Amino acid sequence: MAGPGAIGALRRRKRRRRAGWHGFLYIAPAMALVFVFFVLPVLFTGWMSLHNWPLLGSPRWIGFGNYTRMVSDVRFMAALRFTAYYTVIVTIVIFAVAFPLALYVEKQRPLVGLYRTIIFLPVVVGLATASLLWVWLANVDSGFFVPAAQALGLIDRRPNLLADFDTAFATIVVMVVWKIAGFTMIILLTGLQAIPSELTEAARIDGARRWQRFRFLTLPLMRRTIALALIISITGSVLAFDQFYIMTSGGPQNQMISVVYYIFNQSFVSFNLGYGAALSIALLVILVLISIVQLWLLRVGEDRP
Repeated sequence: MAGPGAIGALRRRKRRRRAGWHGFLYIAPAMALVFVFFVLPVLFTGWMSLHNWPLLGSPRWIGFGNYTRMVSDVRFMAALRFTAYYTVIVTIVIFAVAFPLALYVEKQRPLVGLYRTIIFLPVVVGLATASLLWVWLANVDSGFFVPAAQALGLIDRRPNLLADFDTAFATIVVMVVWKIAGFTMIILLTGLQAIPSELTEAARIDGARRWQRFRFLTLPLMRRTIALALIISITGSVLAFDQFYIMTSGGPQNQMISVVYYIFNQSFVSFNLGYGAALSIALLVILVLISIVQLWLLRVGEDRP
């Protein structure tokens, strides 16, 4: 006959088992949504990538033919290079703008709440809407930038800002920074506010100057926040599509075609659905690698047993 201790242990195990099933039931709807709207589409996309899948007609199995084609696809490699170039430039500029803004609005000063609201306001505008707005602002005749610059005597003639690669790229970068910097600022502001004021005050009393406090105290304590903001910015830049499609249609001379834009062209313009699926899987692998880097950055320096 089992003693009281064994009976109590059995009851505890049953309670833990019931609690486990209750927890599973709570997350079951979310798991179902993830399975239906993420796992199944990814599996089907992987299956499509192994076929020559026309819009009309029967798919034909070609194995890894789409992936070998990808390696020798000059236009895809050009899209990868452009996306990497755009990602580096945009990420650097966003941080160069967002970090000083976060440092400025972190201090308690008059109207600081209004400043935060104004800086964050562009974030609530959709990217497609922002792109359309900036297409109008950059218009040669009916826009704002070019006529204003000419009225101020900064330029003699009215150039088309979206017709040349350099000016079009600069216009898109400025638009994206205007749109996204407020979001990055909020993330960095959260990290700044999490730093104990006692540490900053102690460093100041010990004679550390503002730059020394920023370099040796603020930056190390914000490592995880900076890593998170950095990965979010990089991921968003890798997936860039709307601004290139709306503002320049990939031009001038197809020099501004990102990876997602190229996938769109292959899938829904050329109707190479199998090849577009293979490109999508390749992009997914890139994003997974970025996520792995994110997890590594967030764990570097942590104490481990």
